[in-house]
Amino acid sequence: MVNDNYQILTILIFLPLAAIVPVMLLRGREGLCKWLACSVSSIELALAGWLFCLAPVLPSASVPPPGYFIRQDFPWIERFGIRYSLGADGISVLLVLLTAFIMCIAVLISRKAVTKHVAAYHALLLAITGGVMGVFLSLDLFLFYLFWEVMLIPMLLLIGIWGRGKPVYSALKFFVYTMAGSLLMLLAIIGVYLIHGNQTGHYTFSLLELLGTTIDQSAALWLFGAFLLAFAIKVPLFPLHTWMPDAYADAPPAGSLILAALLAKTGAYGLIRFAYPLFPTAAALLSPVIFALAAAGILYGSWVAYAQHDMKRLVAYSSFGHMGFIVLGIAAWTPLSLSGSVLQMVNHGITTGGLFVLLGMLEERADTTAIDAFGGLWGSIPNFSAFFLLFALASAGLPGLNNFVGEFLLLAGVFRVSPWMAVLAFAGIVPVLIYLLRMVQKVIFTQARTPLGLRDVSLREGLVLSACAILIVALGVYPVPLLDLVRAPVQLISGGPGGLP
Repeated sequence: MVNDNYQILTILIFLPLAAIVPVMLLRGREGLCKWLACSVSSIELALAGWLFCLAPVLPSASVPPPGYFIRQDFPWIERFGIRYSLGADGISVLLVLLTAFIMCIAVLISRKAVTKHVAAYHALLLAITGGVMGVFLSLDLFLFYLFWEVMLIPMLLLIGIWGRGKPVYSALKFFVYTMAGSLLMLLAIIGVYLIHGNQTGHYTFSLLELLGTTIDQSAALWLFGAFLLAFAIKVPLFPLHTWMPDAYADAPPAGSLILAALLAKTGAYGLIRFAYPLFPTAAALLSPVIFALAAAGILYGSWVAYAQHDMKRLVAYSSFGHMGFIVLGIAAWTPLSLSGSVLQMVNHGITTGGLFVLLGMLEERADTTAIDAFGGLWGSIPNFSAFFLLFALASAGLPGLNNFVGEFLLLAGVFRVSPWMAVLAFAGIVPVLIYLLRMVQKVIFTQARTPLGLRDVSLREGLVLSACAILIVALGVYPVPLLDLVRAPVQLISGGPGGLP
């Protein structure tokens, strides 16, 4: 059964990349261009859904190593030990499904928002889709790095060409930060490659073979530090976040959505899949530092978010703080905290992504996202306001909605390792409630100074927002299928069962 289905991994990566050429050939025919991009993203979502359905069916024991229920592996550049190696376990399947869902939304919300260089814009969305899929499915470090870089240039152009405010400045700042981290990670990948080759006589970039490499503690600290820096910039982790508010605020609506819902998750995924497993001793030594930085990010993000007068910047700092919770769970490195972190990666992508979609709609209608520019929206656009209230409450961690489950699990896992750190992180939830409810109160319920005459959500927008809303409620009430899917992988990579019953 595995051999009959492994091609799905390649299709998920290369279908959107292959669609770039016909999309670019449709320049001047905007309707067809949008239709093709929408069709490809819909097919990606269907394939990701199929992969999600296959996960409980295909036995992981039949595909070595345990945990990966579907793999594709064959030689690529044999002289240097580079293989075309892809694999999916429960963690990567959830993130692949999140990617397909978010990119489908990104295409849909761009149908009216983008009016210039339409073909190039959708080609960049497709390139980002292929790159992110490759990051979540690669089991060869060279291949992983290749797809890691594929994400960078399209995102740079998306912000720089279609952004608002100071798009070129924000795009270059994003590029410089991420490229600096990427180059250090490349040096670390080469270092691991050479150390393993010198020890065994077999030079390879295969993650599964490199996991057993014995590395001197001093060298491991430097190599882990390089991986950590690259992934921490992408998350972002305090104090490497200064590119984030500008990029999130100045990017077009789809760009803000992708940055928060997907690209931040590639950094967290890199920590789980590569950094911690490759350098477990160094990770254990530096975990107190990572704990401290994650907690500082939670508190700092909440404090700065409260001071913002622009909703996109407020949600950007809110996202920064929520990603601190995810890194905190990873740093604890227990099955329970990792399960919570992976679940929260999905939840955060849906909730914060939904907020950025809503803010993009406001920006399209009013040409601003300043908090003081709005008020009384519940009376003028009630459907929009209802979605806004739901997503804000979910982001605040209201019980019964999706963010609550992920945060509860990861904090419970952190408490087992460091009770004081868990208490400190929990204290960071209180400011989140304050600034989110303050934003909701001012935008939805306070009487507007000047009536704006905004239109309520359209049918297309309503379908997009309803899909997010259904997932927010469903995952808040019944997250069991997702937790069952990640149970085996997190137990394997963390080295013990002590997680969910």
